[in-house]
Amino acid sequence: MAERNENIRNLLQTRVLEHGNKTFLISEIDGREFSYDAFLRLVSRMAGLLDSRGIKKSDVVSLLLPNSAEYIIAYFACWSIGAVAGPINSLLKSEEIEWTLANSESKLLLVGSDFLPKLEGRKTPEQVVLDDADDVTSGMTDQLPDIEIDANDDAVIIYTSGTTGKPKGCLLTHENLVSNARQIVEWLGFGPDDRLLSVMPLFHMNAVSVTTMSALYAGGTTVISPKFSASRFWDIIDKYKITSFGSVATMLSMLLSRQESVVSDQTRSANSPLITHHSSLKFAMCGSAPVPAEVLHRFEDTFDCLVVEGYGLSESTCRSTFNPPTKDRRPGSCGLPIGNEMAIWDETNEPVADGELGEIVLRGPNIFRGYFKNEAATAKAFEGGWFHTGDIGYRDTDGFYFIADRKSDMIIRGGENIYPREIDELLFTHPAVASAAAIGVPDDLYGEEVEAFVVLRKGENAAESDLLDFCREHLADYKCPKRIYFLDDIPKGPTGKLLKRELAKLRPTE
Repeated sequence: MAERNENIRNLLQTRVLEHGNKTFLISEIDGREFSYDAFLRLVSRMAGLLDSRGIKKSDVVSLLLPNSAEYIIAYFACWSIGAVAGPINSLLKSEEIEWTLANSESKLLLVGSDFLPKLEGRKTPEQVVLDDADDVTSGMTDQLPDIEIDANDDAVIIYTSGTTGKPKGCLLTHENLVSNARQIVEWLGFGPDDRLLSVMPLFHMNAVSVTTMSALYAGGTTVISPKFSASRFWDIIDKYKITSFGSVATMLSMLLSRQESVVSDQTRSANSPLITHHSSLKFAMCGSAPVPAEVLHRFEDTFDCLVVEGYGLSESTCRSTFNPPTKDRRPGSCGLPIGNEMAIWDETNEPVADGELGEIVLRGPNIFRGYFKNEAATAKAFEGGWFHTGDIGYRDTDGFYFIADRKSDMIIRGGENIYPREIDELLFTHPAVASAAAIGVPDDLYGEEVEAFVVLRKGENAAESDLLDFCREHLADYKCPKRIYFLDDIPKGPTGKLLKRELAKLRPTE
């Protein structure tokens, strides 16, 4: 195994020496396979391309790509020359992408051709269209540029939804990524025989850390799929002998719904039995939001596949906790710390007793170093020397952690984090809106959905459809409210703070 605090380039080179001819990366969509040795050669050529475009150590290279082998190659090319990879959420609208590029001070944009229409008329850095790594890097040398990379050098700038309306650039180092991969591998027992499936988007750290970096650290194989497909999912599991995959609760619900539909709609003969057991699969990894206990039990009973829940944030690289990958896992709990420190603090930054609610705080080698050019937010996040997650939870007497609520107003929809403040501020810019407040409401499939309440300016008129169209024009679809309600006034506390919990009580009953 790699030494602790090693940089990613050295980790990759070490694995090539150990597993050179073994398959590291498989592209599910087209069947391409890359051995460890072939992967390093292609990464080196891509690094040469970045070098030829003037990319230096610490420069940000933005990545606006579909889930693909090219995306993974681009990440490692950045890390191999000390550049900072800046994944961009491809669900964002054009103006959101433009803002992210400018805020990160990006020097180069690697972009898939399918996303070029989003960039028309927008200010961007130099663009390189990356649909096929072989074509783009043809003629480049296999030798990596001689650049010294330290474990504490930045590796990723990933934008998290911001409580102040605009996202913040979260800086993750080489040490963060290698440490989190080591923590995950050691906790879940991954090894060279494991094949991890990535169906989560590579613009989130889940797919980068849990199923890509962890596969590398373990000397295993990672399989990249363009996106989650309930209809194709089990065929992929069986074809590639997948041993584990990353998911969110919504995916598990969709797989269950499809299974129930197939069972009820299709009459099966003895020669075509319904297969629900997949021999290679050890367990499903699930995070981003708690899995309802009923969904967890139904999934395990239906597919004979353990669900191992975990918890983490971009600021903790990805995972900070996991349940044990055994029957000892605790449904409803986000598990146990996997190598970092975790505690529950009160408002005065003092630990609380087991069973008492407080804020979850974290400390360890996987915790990010700070927010890009935002010293105030960084200082606030690390009050008392630990990272404050903003999540409210408790620890039971066995040491298992439970998420009870969020200190912030953040909404988690299908694994995507949404801060209502961003939606509120957009609605405020509409000429007919005097006041606005968005909230999260329970949803059986996505966990939460977005709804908003609006007070119109005196003498102004606007229909719900007008405001919904306005949101769709400026916000990524997953952030857009599904319903908008009109009020004479939005409830406020004595200090003028919006009482969003009171708003939930004003929703019309269906």
